[in-house]
Amino acid sequence: MPRRFAAALGGLAVLLAPAAFAADEKTQTVDAGGLTFEAPAAWKSVKPQSQMRKAELKIEPSKGDEDKAELIVFAFPGGAGTVDANVERWQRQFKDKDGNPPKPEVKTVKTKNSDATRVEMAGHYFPTAFPGQPKQPDRENYRLLAGIVMTNDASYFLRLVGPEKTVSEARSDFDKLLGSIKVGGK
Repeated sequence: MPRRFAAALGGLAVLLAPAAFAADEKTQTVDAGGLTFEAPAAWKSVKPQSQMRKAELKIEPSKGDEDKAELIVFAFPGGAGTVDANVERWQRQFKDKDGNPPKPEVKTVKTKNSDATRVEMAGHYFPTAFPGQPKQPDRENYRLLAGIVMTNDASYFLRLVGPEKTVSEARSDFDKLLGSIKVGGK
């Protein structure tokens, strides 16, 4: 009996080890004007480049990638179009190997106190040119991970874009980030 008990405890320790490791990971709380979330501490918060941006974080490139990935959070009081319209807008920024917009992966995920629409797609990236900012060059082998949270007061758009490998390696952290979102004072 004691051996079985010890074996069971050993198995439990193996099961709990990943949870304990996850609790030890260093995170930062980011306040994006009515929406907060936890992001890895290694993602460097920088001053947003425009008033539309409520938060901006840079992710160091993975080995073999040259560019950093960038997480930008936008908040639009009163909304900014439907979820589908925004997914289609992002889709038009990418082309697959045949020159067509890629098929996005779209699903609903739970946050701390709301739902988010999670979007993912990849391909040749053609960034949108914004007034007052320099035109960005198009880039091959890029990936987008995005989240859309719609409330009665505002629509929030979290957009992580960068080199394929860097963004793919950040996928699980991005999914944890989405799960940690809190909207308003709820």
